[in-house]
Amino acid sequence: MKHILSVSKIEKYYGNKGNIAKAIDNISFKVNKGEFVGIMGPSGSGKTTLLNCISTIDTVTTGHIIINNRDITDLKPKKLEEFRRDELGFIFQDFNLLDTLTGFENIALALTIQNRNPKEIEVLIKSVAEILEISDVLTKYPYQMSGGQKQRVASARAIVTKPSLILADEPTGSLDSKSSRLLLESFEKLNKEQESTILMVTHDAFTASYAQRILVIKDGKIFNELIRGNSSRKEFFNKIIEVEGLLGGDISNDF
Repeated sequence: MKHILSVSKIEKYYGNKGNIAKAIDNISFKVNKGEFVGIMGPSGSGKTTLLNCISTIDTVTTGHIIINNRDITDLKPKKLEEFRRDELGFIFQDFNLLDTLTGFENIALALTIQNRNPKEIEVLIKSVAEILEISDVLTKYPYQMSGGQKQRVASARAIVTKPSLILADEPTGSLDSKSSRLLLESFEKLNKEQESTILMVTHDAFTASYAQRILVIKDGKIFNELIRGNSSRKEFFNKIIEVEGLLGGDISNDF
């Protein structure tokens, strides 16, 4: 199985000599092509810092992060920008759509930056819109969409370039329960039908239960690893809740 992501002995420090805080403490793990992996942990555990380092938003202090056979810790700024554009897809909690563009134009932006031709752009957008069930909002502006529709448009923008790795940061954090379920079912569909590799940070047990594997972070370290295997989503959810108990109940658990 091909490793899309390999994180090796990374550490991240903040502060100066007199006041140093370690946000990530010697973390190592791998993500295979086509995996849907969740990262969970209480507030301040280091999960967001970990995602920021993998997404190239932040840099590690020591260690290596390899994505699709490229060590991003060694890339110069210009190469890093190109890598981010071509290899990574981002889904944020607050959508980050441009209000003056339609759904179609927001999705097309990622392809336009890659200098794709208009005919190819139209075919790719129609295809991904069908998968995410947003064909009917492509001509609408963000203010005309529900929160769930906006997040699915944002997801379409993230995956339309067929990135090596999709990074989702609390993707259901601004959604109601129905919209969250629709979005997560879309993620499952992308993962199974498109073999999209997804790494998702969440504090929510319901959201995490859609993943195949979960890394639980505590105090900057991997505290536990949960593998869904042949368990139902409900059974996997219960496993997550058990770990939550060990963490002191800091993770949300609305099923």
